[in-house]
Amino acid sequence: MYNKISHMEPLLPTGDFGLEDMARETVGRSAALGGQLHPISQRPVVELLRLINSYYSNLIEGHSTNPVDIERAMRHDYAADPAKRDLQQESLAHIDCQRRIEERLQREPDLNVAGADFLCWVHKTFYDQLPPELRRVKDEQSGEVLEVVGGEPRQREIQVGRHIGPLADALPAFFERFAGFYRSDDHHGVTPIIAAAASHHRLMWIHPFLDGNGRVTRLYTDACFRKLPLLGYGLWNVSRGLARRRDDYMVALTQGDAPRRNDFDGRGDLSNEGLVKFCRFFLEVCLDQIDYMNGLLRLDVLLNRIRGYVQLRGAKVAPAPKPDQPTLKPEAAYMLQEALLRGEVTRGDMIRVSGMAERTGRMVLGQLLDEGLLVSDMPKGPVRLAFPTFVAGYLFPDLYPEQMK
Repeated sequence: MYNKISHMEPLLPTGDFGLEDMARETVGRSAALGGQLHPISQRPVVELLRLINSYYSNLIEGHSTNPVDIERAMRHDYAADPAKRDLQQESLAHIDCQRRIEERLQREPDLNVAGADFLCWVHKTFYDQLPPELRRVKDEQSGEVLEVVGGEPRQREIQVGRHIGPLADALPAFFERFAGFYRSDDHHGVTPIIAAAASHHRLMWIHPFLDGNGRVTRLYTDACFRKLPLLGYGLWNVSRGLARRRDDYMVALTQGDAPRRNDFDGRGDLSNEGLVKFCRFFLEVCLDQIDYMNGLLRLDVLLNRIRGYVQLRGAKVAPAPKPDQPTLKPEAAYMLQEALLRGEVTRGDMIRVSGMAERTGRMVLGQLLDEGLLVSDMPKGPVRLAFPTFVAGYLFPDLYPEQMK
């Protein structure tokens, strides 16, 4: 039984296994990604990825909701089927929780995201928004159906696969050790990136809640990267990579759970080699996702895709918000491309860029606003680019599975 904080050691992998090089690559490539688009044009990408992040995080838990249906739920358009509606609400809860984490970090820059208060707040923020059916969990050992209370650490023992979590009575001590060691301000250089990877595993190992540990851990990891800050994070996310390699993710978590094999396997109760393997896997996922989004967000690539999308809309073969939606005039591409390049553009400039007559230009601009491809904060204010889900599959290939579109 795990009842001493020493049972969680090591908290960082020891030895030279290339992890520092991978961490440096993660920092460098992520920062470069953040410099590819105008800051205002980055915002719709971040908003879209927040939605996609909720889809993938829930998919890891075996819950699948079409991203289009998630977007509909954001407009209060819910499915008639109760089970589908519950999953829509679950996705909305994840999106709202992630947004509130970002807002809290802005208000409290010194917040320790590894602290028990923060982790319990994340769990409560998520679970308090779930429908009753998704706040229940079945004890596989006894068959008892239990109510999950948001923000409340578990009061009973758990077993997940072959892993038996620390004793419930010992959780306060594990929380305290976790918070003290993984405080990001206490690590320097690229160590905070490796610590984020290691803490992802160790939080899953503690398994502090009756249910929702995976979701809370992934939200915690997002918070870690934003707290550092890891420049460019938000234009890519970890959950997509973990979900696309779900089996490997589960294997890596199991490897990290392993006890120390011999005197050459670190000095803690758990395997140093197992933690190294998990951290390598985690950083591989990070680099893969950065490279994937780097290819999509290259300015020349995105400009060409925008032009191609408008051309295909003109031929009625590209996705539109509704089946009977009017075609787009070719000049619409100039407006969308201008918004991408400049971030925010006055309506008058948009019409001039299009080269169309005033009346026709206003009509095309109005259509782009009606479809949500452009948005504005005021009725006559400047406009900026948006990426609704109906166009995301074309502009960002493979962002989510083809069958989900």
